[in-house]
Amino acid sequence: MSSSQMMRASTVTVRVGGVMVGGSAPVVVQSMTNTDTADAAATINQVAQLHKAGSELVRITVNTEEAARAVATIREGLDKRGVNVPLVGDFHFNGHKLLQKYPECAEALDKYRINPGNVGRGANRDEKFASMIELACRYDKAVRIGVNWGSMDQELVVRMMDENAQSSQPLDNDQITREIMVVSALDNARRAEALGLGRDRIILSCKMSGVQDLIGVYRALSSRCDYALHLGLTEAGMGSKGIVSSTAALAVLLQEGIGDTIRISLTPEPGGARTQEVQVAQEILQSMGLRSFTPMVIACPGCGRTSSVFFQQLAQEIQQYLRDQMPLWSGKYPGVEAMNVAVMGCVVNGPGESKHANIGISLPGSGEVPVAPVYEDGEKTVTLKGDHIAQEFQALVAQYVERHYGAKG
Repeated sequence: MSSSQMMRASTVTVRVGGVMVGGSAPVVVQSMTNTDTADAAATINQVAQLHKAGSELVRITVNTEEAARAVATIREGLDKRGVNVPLVGDFHFNGHKLLQKYPECAEALDKYRINPGNVGRGANRDEKFASMIELACRYDKAVRIGVNWGSMDQELVVRMMDENAQSSQPLDNDQITREIMVVSALDNARRAEALGLGRDRIILSCKMSGVQDLIGVYRALSSRCDYALHLGLTEAGMGSKGIVSSTAALAVLLQEGIGDTIRISLTPEPGGARTQEVQVAQEILQSMGLRSFTPMVIACPGCGRTSSVFFQQLAQEIQQYLRDQMPLWSGKYPGVEAMNVAVMGCVVNGPGESKHANIGISLPGSGEVPVAPVYEDGEKTVTLKGDHIAQEFQALVAQYVERHYGAKG
């Protein structure tokens, strides 16, 4: 199925600041800071980094009075830098108090994230939840009602577990867990609507840490509502495990048209960049043909014919070069984000792949003539030789972009 044939589930469009989520809007990439929000300077810097990397919404933790007091300062600091990314406040346990006590925080945020399992219990829970929804109505803010399998509403869990045990056809443990999460999300969304929050201000999520669980719960949720949906595998993990698990789950759902905004919850490796989760989210959407963010590099994996690592280094350098240029190119060269660049390591597939790319280079493999033909739109244009092939090819890529995308500006 091509991207043009892929049908999105029909959902209500929600405005989050200046970003539209759901409906006919493209799937939105979001991320979350891991700074102490009370440290306004550090949080401003990280939000700006995430936004520059391509995060269209950024969530920040609001868990203390110090954090709540810092939110307006963070918004002001971002605005001074020209970083207009919407901010989402992540609330647990005491969100009702913080939003009431610090109206400047409530005003500065563009969306509130509420976890029904962490709001309270009984009448106390209803009062706290109502308080946050009423504040969202007062300040005209969007709300994500985010159910998390690690912190579900225990009263609902006990009731539904008991009902299931007495059923003539009880669900198994995984099935009833998913059902509890879906019911929690939908019940709280209806409660929010009853309190005056419009459907066009509500986003739902049911986040789990197992791939099959996540797929199952979102299929059920999507089939039973038209609220905009936030996708994400919670606690996905580190490195390749987190990337593979998140991709496996989200790709299935996105292919089925489910999901309006995504976040890849990667645990950064020591010293690793927080922006990696943004890049992974973009690459999932781009590889599926749902959106284009940056020119893609096609490169062979290497084999016994490519004993030199030169083509690997060139592919890496070109990919980084393209990403580094996108903040400038995105406004200057419309359409460049869909460009394909091929960096191939030998004569077997090199010329063919290079011809299919917008611009490509076929480097010499082991024992091959030390020349590197370059192809543009299927035609061989030049053959590079010598010690400066990398720099020369990068210059050719820049010239190609100028010629083919510059006029469209």
